[in-house]
Amino acid sequence: MNQPLDLGATTAPDSIRIIEDYEAFRRTTVRGAPTVLQVLPALVSGGVERGTVDVARALVEAGWRALVVSRGGPMVHELERVGARHIALPVHAKNPLLWRSTFDALVDLIWQEGVDLVHARSRMPAWLAWRAARRNRVPFVTTFHQRPAAANAAKRLYNSVMVRGDRVIAISHYVADRLLNEYGLDPARLRVIPRGVDLSLFDPDKVTAERLIRLSDRWRIPDGVPVVMLPARVTQWKGHGLLVDALARLERGSCHCLMVGEDEGRRSVKAALEPRIAKLGLTPHIHFVGRCDDMPAAYKLADVVVSASLDPEPFGRVMIEAQAMGRPIVAADHGGARETVLPGETGWLVKPGDPGALADGIRAALTLDGDGRRRLSERAVGHVREHFSRYQMCARTLAVYSELLDGPAARADDGAAAAV
Repeated sequence: MNQPLDLGATTAPDSIRIIEDYEAFRRTTVRGAPTVLQVLPALVSGGVERGTVDVARALVEAGWRALVVSRGGPMVHELERVGARHIALPVHAKNPLLWRSTFDALVDLIWQEGVDLVHARSRMPAWLAWRAARRNRVPFVTTFHQRPAAANAAKRLYNSVMVRGDRVIAISHYVADRLLNEYGLDPARLRVIPRGVDLSLFDPDKVTAERLIRLSDRWRIPDGVPVVMLPARVTQWKGHGLLVDALARLERGSCHCLMVGEDEGRRSVKAALEPRIAKLGLTPHIHFVGRCDDMPAAYKLADVVVSASLDPEPFGRVMIEAQAMGRPIVAADHGGARETVLPGETGWLVKPGDPGALADGIRAALTLDGDGRRRLSERAVGHVREHFSRYQMCARTLAVYSELLDGPAARADDGAAAAV
């Protein structure tokens, strides 16, 4: 059953529950220009990095100072273009020999730059950032982006730093429930803030024909054949093999499948799939295209977008990006998908791990007539614009910062919330 979209129950007090735009945020801000430091492993690609840059932009637009610490990466240039400052430190490193020097550097940075609040977005950097924030007596915020499952006590202890924040942001109700039930998190410190889409980029009306032609030519998409797209890193749990088995249940040549995403050096997953694809006679109909630098155009090329994850997605950015572009989404019925996809209205939720159910969902999406596709597209775009915009995500995050900075911070006891 779908989780409710009402964020009030686990977000923030009424006075700051939802701030709809940056102008409203500016009107509620009375502190001058605080400095916020975000900490994450790297600025390469992905949802964590995208959220970091988006919030940094929002801070700058609100008149605050935005600092980011990571080991660096291609997105540093984008971060600096929005007016934030990047400081390179090896906060990603799991080598104990580096921890002391990195911790000392963080403590000094917070002091010298007059940082008012520290926000950690990943576990290894969070252990260092949590202690550095405590040393400087500034509020500490975490965002739990990861899958919260812990296979053993050591993993549970490692994860537990993410519930030590004065405020803990969960990116979905699914993650929030897991944190409450498995880590004993105090609900008073929990805020649910879904990820958001940049609607100025993911706008079907802004994708030009030239961009579509460029991708279509690069990927050699056959004319007149519907396109089924799986946008995901090529890893086992993202369900590429499941999609292959589902496509084998459809009529040969009835669609062309694009697997869009990097393998991140794990070529064994793709290598293991290729003989299976060949045995099923699907080699001409499945194309691994690698990383894409124009995802709005990629989505617009698709007739159906699939999220086939074998394990629950903590949120699933693909679902809201596809809907923002007006595309039908077929997703596994678990995790964050239950909060973002409206079954029968913006897409289909199917039994997880079942290739037959996935095939049925894809078939249903492909057989929509013109009016059906238009109605679904309008509902999907409206759904994302109402609930999952970048502006809403950023405003709610800045509201959490303001909640801590404008009043006495309800600090977590150093060990009380770990519950390991």
